[in-house]
Amino acid sequence: MSKAAAILLAAGRSARMLGLEKTLAPLSGMPVAAHSLRAFAACASIDAIVLVSNSANHSTLTQLSAEHGAGKVTAVVLGGKRRQDSVGQGLQALPPCDLVVVHDTARPLVTVEVIERGLALAAQHGAATVASRVHDTVKEGQDGFVQRTLKRENLWAVQTPQTFARALLERAHAAANEDVSDDAMLVEVLGEPVALYEGPSSNLKVTTPEDLVIAEALLRSEAQTPAATA
Repeated sequence: MSKAAAILLAAGRSARMLGLEKTLAPLSGMPVAAHSLRAFAACASIDAIVLVSNSANHSTLTQLSAEHGAGKVTAVVLGGKRRQDSVGQGLQALPPCDLVVVHDTARPLVTVEVIERGLALAAQHGAATVASRVHDTVKEGQDGFVQRTLKRENLWAVQTPQTFARALLERAHAAANEDVSDDAMLVEVLGEPVALYEGPSSNLKVTTPEDLVIAEALLRSEAQTPAATA
């Protein structure tokens, strides 16, 4: 079976968190970043984890890695100015592996099932990303006026984790000559396919303090289900 490793990103600026560092904000009794750490540590297919931090949260995340990483965290490295720079730092620190999962720790409700599905698709197609279908009507606008209405049946809101053959991801980063919002876009620029798979609605991203309230409610609901309490 292919060896797989994960790059967990926690180097963002938390610009919309009203002064909170979102990766360290409390969520159901532990920091936000700890939830992703625990999910990837619990995934049997993940052999190693590299955590990418910023200078302010580096020491705390190093401690969290020891507490929640189940011995799988091989490095905690500082990120760069852009997201792709941070992923690049993570790639350089990874031990040998065939598949790489890139995940934002700001998505704390990621599950082992979602991770495993991405690994299976990336092993088959080279690249895969979890996403959610767009249910709202989406319009393209310019200068305050509607230009056109997009066909929502073709639209997906892309999330993380995103999973890649390591050689493909490294080639995509080496060829990058523009800023991108995710690694899947780098692979798209190469003309390589990226498989889409639908994830649960609970895989939200913590961007504002209100998102923490929603995530807390989802975790509380999950804990109260019969499967969780049995």
